[in-house]
Amino acid sequence: MVLTLIDKTGARVLGALDTAGDFATLAGRTFVALFKRPFDGKNLLNQLQAVGVHSLPVVILTSVAVSMVFAVQLAFGFRQFQAEGLASQVEGLAIVRELGPVITGLMLSGRIGSAMAAELGTMQVTEQIDALECLATDPIHYLFVPRFLASVLVVPLLTVISIYVGFWGGYMILVGVEGQSAFVYGNEFYKLLAFRDLRIALYKALVFGMIIALVGCWKGYRTQGGAEGVGNAPTSSVVTSSLWILISDFFLTKLLLV
Repeated sequence: MVLTLIDKTGARVLGALDTAGDFATLAGRTFVALFKRPFDGKNLLNQLQAVGVHSLPVVILTSVAVSMVFAVQLAFGFRQFQAEGLASQVEGLAIVRELGPVITGLMLSGRIGSAMAAELGTMQVTEQIDALECLATDPIHYLFVPRFLASVLVVPLLTVISIYVGFWGGYMILVGVEGQSAFVYGNEFYKLLAFRDLRIALYKALVFGMIIALVGCWKGYRTQGGAEGVGNAPTSSVVTSSLWILISDFFLTKLLLV
């Protein structure tokens, strides 16, 4: 009984280490492939369009909705202490430091990471990736690098847009509904913020972009089991990248705020 439990535990630990090593190897090959030539600019432009332009409506709608809900909660909470003026200060702090980068990262992990996993998973089970290798084309350089660069470039830009939209989402509630002065809201929103807060948000978005692209490509590249495997790859990609985004957000916050 005890030996069986030890065997199972050991097998799971070895399996987890093998998975982590496989991901680290592919991530390392991706970073090395960034400096290889020739570079496929057209492929990068297609990925920039897929990751950035097509994700814009989702990011805008999500940011507006979340910032409005947060403003309603803040207005209600601070009203209990007759401190309604603090609502816009806390709204600004929360949107810039946390809601902007985290909501953008989570939404893109669902939209972009899953799409990458499904696309590469389909290529894997239909042996298109094997065909690339037969043609002496490095699949990491051809498939991973454009998606990685597009995510790293676009996620910070979408985070800036998310923060801007979040400002107006809070404006609609605190000024339009709660009756706060527009001049006061504009001043109080930035009162607790410094340039460092925007820099922290962009650092987080950069890391989230790396996670989304690497996990999505990794899950797709390692897809097995035909159509069922292709169906499972996007789900696994979203769950994994979302967990890593939230965990890395905690450590980045602790590290960057020191």
